[in-house]
Amino acid sequence: MIKEAAIGVLAIGIIGTSYWGYSEHKAKKEINIQAENNYQRAFHELSYEVDLLHDKIGDTLAMKSKTSISPALVEVWGLTSQARSNVGQLPLRLLPINKTEEFLTNIGDFSYRTAVRDLDKEPLTESEYGTLQKLYENSAEIQGEIRKVQHLVFENKLRWMDVELAYAKDQNPKNNMIIDGFKNVERNVTTYTDANADPALTNYKVNRGNLANVKGNKITKEQAKEIAKKFLELNGTAEIKIELTGDKLKDRYYSLEIKEPKTNSEIYMDITEKGGYPVWVIDNREIKPQKIDLNQASINGLKFLERNKFLNMELTESSQYDTIGVFTYVTKQDGVRIYPEAVTMKIALDDGSIVGLSSRNYLSAFTKRTIPKPKISVEEARKSINTSIKIMEERQAIILNKLNQEILCYEFVGIRGNDTYQVFINANTGVEEQIKKLNVLIENYD
Repeated sequence: MIKEAAIGVLAIGIIGTSYWGYSEHKAKKEINIQAENNYQRAFHELSYEVDLLHDKIGDTLAMKSKTSISPALVEVWGLTSQARSNVGQLPLRLLPINKTEEFLTNIGDFSYRTAVRDLDKEPLTESEYGTLQKLYENSAEIQGEIRKVQHLVFENKLRWMDVELAYAKDQNPKNNMIIDGFKNVERNVTTYTDANADPALTNYKVNRGNLANVKGNKITKEQAKEIAKKFLELNGTAEIKIELTGDKLKDRYYSLEIKEPKTNSEIYMDITEKGGYPVWVIDNREIKPQKIDLNQASINGLKFLERNKFLNMELTESSQYDTIGVFTYVTKQDGVRIYPEAVTMKIALDDGSIVGLSSRNYLSAFTKRTIPKPKISVEEARKSINTSIKIMEERQAIILNKLNQEILCYEFVGIRGNDTYQVFINANTGVEEQIKKLNVLIENYD
């Protein structure tokens, strides 16, 4: 009887394990299918947008009416934004496609800057028409290369998930048609962006992702390890693997893989070779049930930043995902928030420890500033806000506008119905620069 019962229990266990294994396999398969569909959608939308982009630039070149040119350039700007968004959704994070993204950014910046000015007073110059002609020709080359990749995808029934797998097995994979195709796109873009550098495209460009301008002496691998130990408060049992990466001599960093047996953590971290600044951190440890709230976690984050020489920081945004809090802090100088100097952190809500950090924006934007005085008063700026918004907070802030330029604004936080909004009004012109809906409880303002 006992033997029969044991056999029955074992059989149920085997059936349960098999069902669990089948369910897990089915779930993973569904996730992979969804990811593949997203990749395919992003790529084919990118191809369509590049086709439209080429056509729209051509239309603009053929136009004479100023009232037609401005909206056409606004359309070009919108298409470049969509194209850049779709490039960002492809599994090409390890592929050097920065030149392609830079080219799309250049088109967007030029078209937006030209579209918003008064073309009656400042019509397009011969030089700007020349720039548009170059963009038209260059976009045709990108169009051709992307169509080749699209043809290969259709003809050979290629999967974008294979790109992910290729990178997982080899940091420099070869003989992958999609990867090789995008390398050709990048190679051609590099050729003509270097040859056709145009002041009309570059005068207003600000590279916010580049860490080449950070200050300090170069550090060694051993120094990078010591910085990591201090930054993460590691004990002597942590195992650290480290390598120097980055193709550009001025923008190199140490990549660290850290195993911490005390917390059973796998931690990944990048530290700049110049100056030894932590760029980002990811701690993959298991997060236990929540014990602290968002407020306490945000205080922990601020103390962590102060301890690591990120000074005069202020919390501007917080949200919670399961048992992790996500926080954004920015520098505050003379009462003015400096939004480009932002640090984002993930904090575990079981013990309040930092499990993620990104300081790239802070490092690329940090500088000594002389903050100008506004040309209009806060009362004048308030007149530019929709009267249906009830203003609860106001301050000065520096933000990046659509041309990636820093501008001084008045920042207003207000409520309309059940929604909370953040509105930035240019402190010189009174123009509304940005408006953003916030995930903030209204009760905070009662």
